[in-house]
Amino acid sequence: MTTLMGAILAAWFVSLFLGPTLYAAMGLAGFAFLVLSGIPGIVIPQKVAMAANSFPLLAAPLFILMGNVMNSAGISYRIFDFAKAIVGWMRGGLCHANIIGSVIFAGMSGSAVADAAGLGTVEIEAMKKEGYDAETAGAITAASATIGPIIPPSLPMIVYGVAAETSIGALFIAGIIPGLLMAAALMVMVRSLAIRRNLPSHPFEGWRAVWRAFRRAVWALIAPFLLIGGMFSGVFTPTEAAAVAAVYALVLGLYVYREFTWRELPQLILNTVETTGVVMALVMTASLLGYCLTVARIPQEFGGWLTALSTNPLVFLLIVNALLLVVGCFMEALAAMLVLIPILVPTAIALGIDPIQFGLVFVLNLMIGTITPPVGVVLFVTAKVAGVPFDRLARATVPYLWALIAVLALITVWPPVTTFLPNLLLEK
Repeated sequence: MTTLMGAILAAWFVSLFLGPTLYAAMGLAGFAFLVLSGIPGIVIPQKVAMAANSFPLLAAPLFILMGNVMNSAGISYRIFDFAKAIVGWMRGGLCHANIIGSVIFAGMSGSAVADAAGLGTVEIEAMKKEGYDAETAGAITAASATIGPIIPPSLPMIVYGVAAETSIGALFIAGIIPGLLMAAALMVMVRSLAIRRNLPSHPFEGWRAVWRAFRRAVWALIAPFLLIGGMFSGVFTPTEAAAVAAVYALVLGLYVYREFTWRELPQLILNTVETTGVVMALVMTASLLGYCLTVARIPQEFGGWLTALSTNPLVFLLIVNALLLVVGCFMEALAAMLVLIPILVPTAIALGIDPIQFGLVFVLNLMIGTITPPVGVVLFVTAKVAGVPFDRLARATVPYLWALIAVLALITVWPPVTTFLPNLLLEK
């Protein structure tokens, strides 16, 4: 069966370059294995239904809805204005504001694409008006957008938690320090480039201006503390936090800021349903393919091959980093997670690697993949928003990749960066 599954996976990989829908390709690969190995077809609806029947996955459409509402309620402008007020005086100030804005927005949306398409539109427009070239504006926007899925809440963390049977709450908490380190690393890189290129800065407008910007954005700024505080205190679970976040975003948009109306809500819900449909199709077909991989003993064989190379956990993590950085260049992040988690996680656990640390390493690798060609979805979105050719934006993003890779290296070699907060705040 291992040989059969290997042949099917090779055919599936080649088919990806021919342009079929990814979830259809995964479903067909699983179907082909079942038929050719003589396993009853009743397994297909069973595995697909079991994958969809997951309580934690309820959080996915709710967080997607929250992100859509945030983008439509004028919250992006308020967040960016506040970020500009506190760091705009620095050399390359709008670049720094871009990063700080992404950190704040990450605590509400949990999506790199939402950050790039929503807040990124505001950031790039403002930077162009200040005289920044489109490549610089687009590159820092794309790089800072990768913070979104690391700082809680996070859709990729939910998917990882479900697929790897790991605590989503612990994954959320574990992402706080790495997310802040990503922001710090990007700001150090911006500082260096700003001095070299003599990038512009805003004069400090005084504490009154900071206070005014804070007052305009205060209800949006409360959202991350509301969500994280509620989860820390046990008031609600991460799944329930998604419902709280969606309701909070609706209240802000409809009654506090009043920048969108009930008439716009059906379209937002439709957009949410469409996005959720794609996510669920990937989850369900990947579950079927994951079952086939398990039956064919691919995880065991691959794990055995890796452990034959070395039983050192650090060496294993370095190999996984190299693998995922390459995979991220060619596969969409959620699809790559759903295919590779059943293969890599059992080996990681067998080697004594903390599944929380491994989850952060896994997700950060694939978020870096969203800004690397040829299939960098965040890079595509940002190129469109900035009006820059994809290849030029990809080149402009390279310096910021090194900052993100430095953080990846740190969480790989020093587990406490990811495990300290979960161990401190959650009962083991």
